[in-house]
Amino acid sequence: MLIEIRAKNCYSFNEPINISMKADMRNRKLACNVHQEHNFSILKTAGIYGPNNVGKTCLVKCIKALKYILLNKKNLLLPNIFTDNPVCEMGVTFLSEGKKYSYNFKYDTEKNEYIYESFIEIIKDQYGNEKEEIWLMLDTQEKKFCCRNNELTIDMIRLVTKSNVLFHLIDSGNSQTIDKIKEILTGFADRIDIIDMNNIPIEHTITLMKNKNRLQEKIVEFIKNADLYMDNFEYVEQEKILFNGIRKPNEQVLDLPEKLMDQIRLVSTYKGKRVSSMLFDSTGTKKIAAMASYVIEALEQGRILVVDELDSSIHFRLTRAIVTMFNNELNTNAQMIFTVHDINLMDCRRLFRKEQIWFVHKDKERVYVYSLAEFTANDGVRDTSDIIEKYRKGAFAALPEPELIKSLLSIQDNSKKECIDDK
Repeated sequence: MLIEIRAKNCYSFNEPINISMKADMRNRKLACNVHQEHNFSILKTAGIYGPNNVGKTCLVKCIKALKYILLNKKNLLLPNIFTDNPVCEMGVTFLSEGKKYSYNFKYDTEKNEYIYESFIEIIKDQYGNEKEEIWLMLDTQEKKFCCRNNELTIDMIRLVTKSNVLFHLIDSGNSQTIDKIKEILTGFADRIDIIDMNNIPIEHTITLMKNKNRLQEKIVEFIKNADLYMDNFEYVEQEKILFNGIRKPNEQVLDLPEKLMDQIRLVSTYKGKRVSSMLFDSTGTKKIAAMASYVIEALEQGRILVVDELDSSIHFRLTRAIVTMFNNELNTNAQMIFTVHDINLMDCRRLFRKEQIWFVHKDKERVYVYSLAEFTANDGVRDTSDIIEKYRKGAFAALPEPELIKSLLSIQDNSKKECIDDK
């Protein structure tokens, strides 16, 4: 499970930012929202609020860039455009098989080199005290290097390029420590799913729908429960697809690419009538169908689901229900982190703990990322406070301040000038 994500000079973030999933167990309210394992308390969900174009999607991009680097895919990192510093810094702390690890790196985007890398195990005793055990540390600028049990030496490191993180460069078998680091980090990254609700692919749902098994049954159940008017949802063979009009025997429905035909073979049933979901269902229903496989797979397999614009084209009661599934005590090891605009979710009385609500705010100098928990009781934020009303009034910032009246005045001025010119 994800505990913390850190970034500096990445995308819109010029100063260090930190999203933490640590639960403050001094507050016992909504304990079901917390996953507890080996003295670690981790939040199951976090919602991120803020105006358009302040950096919410950049947080998602940071997580995606981290996932790609850990899985040895394309490096997506970009430095902040308003600084001259080419070095991006990222770090993550996470729980894997009951153990807490921290991984950090620095990447020079001009030289295409990783100039710093560290992997640390954080050991916590029964009293809550933590100590760090360094497995790997490489600092090319300070010319420092260490590896647990001295399995690798600085002379060996000089032989490899700096174009990738170290655990992807060292051949398997040369170091048990490096092999274990690679296993832990790739295993963690492989459990992260990232989706954009404004551009969510249906292919994942199609793949799972083709297999008649327990997971497929739960996906269908999720879609049916999300749409009270739907009787069934299934993947069918081409000859079973019904369109408006009568089709002659042995007549081909459509001569289309297989990928598109796969989408057409997703069939919804309403009052006994089977229709192609792609052709007849609403945008919201299609998004629910596409999202269903990710939600069910996350809950079934203990995955980390990152969603950009969770509330896009989806009713607020449905988004609330999805969040509740992850917060529920029946969810034992899945997480969901999402960006959202819907303030109906901002409920600290029944849905969220304060540390689960995050804000992104931008001014002329920088982008700020902070949680509701950072506002103390003296500032008027209590568990019984009307958080939605306080947010509306700007108590937590992270609100847009549109000045569209200026556009209206400009239109009116232009209209008056045109009238004068016509005269």
